Amino acid sequence: MQTKTALITGSTSGIGLGIAKAFAQKGYNIVFNGLEENGVQIAQEVAQEFGVQAFFSGANLLKETEIQQMVTQTYKTFGSIQVLVNNAGIQHVAPIDKFPADKWSLIIGVNLSAAFHTSKAVWQGMKTQKFGRIINISSAHGLRASAFKSAYVSSKHGVIGLTKVLGLEGAVHNITCNAICPGYVRTTLVKGQIADQAKVHQMTPEEVIEKVLLKKHAIKKFVTVEEIGNLALFLASDHAQTITGTSIPMDGGWTAQ
Repeated sequence: MQTKTALITGSTSGIGLGIAKAFAQKGYNIVFNGLEENGVQIAQEVAQEFGVQAFFSGANLLKETEIQQMVTQTYKTFGSIQVLVNNAGIQHVAPIDKFPADKWSLIIGVNLSAAFHTSKAVWQGMKTQKFGRIINISSAHGLRASAFKSAYVSSKHGVIGLTKVLGLEGAVHNITCNAICPGYVRTTLVKGQIADQAKVHQMTPEEVIEKVLLKKHAIKKFVTVEEIGNLALFLASDHAQTITGTSIPMDGGWTAQ
């Protein structure tokens, strides 16, 4: 059986790294991408742990030419791409009248435009092989809004719109596209937010988790990167071959309210 390849953006930490490990455990070759300086080491360690092949690309997702180079390198190294996971994302919080224009452009570029460019770059190869799975990591904020997050909420809503379009366009080529919409995930980034919120609100970290972060979760638990990885694996499998153009919340019941 031919070894499959998954290209995962923003995969050197947090959710993306969890997804990469889930696919590596199932025998996929992995293309890592991210900002960490030790990206090469991370790729080597995961490859060794799970007995697969992997490499790291430091492609700047704001640059279409670098995205295309990353995809070209993947085809030269592994021959094909079965799964693309658009996971890379950034955040900035500020009221609209104080929201920096450069932050808006950066967030839209990384969270939304990059997903368009990577999907476009792999599309012809997936059409030719008559198989493809594109999985976009949106957010509960792709389905609901929160104050002071104009760029993030707009970008994640946009990712869901892109998901629907690609689901429709890919249907005749056996290419599916779906979005996962996580609630709060206890990543290193969120741990930092807990500490910052504790200072601002003069709360303990436990109070921040209960009264701020998980307030909207009906199930008062963080989503785990392992859960997201397993859902991504399901969406990439034959069991999900008729699921496309949809957005799946994994948010402890946040968007059910």
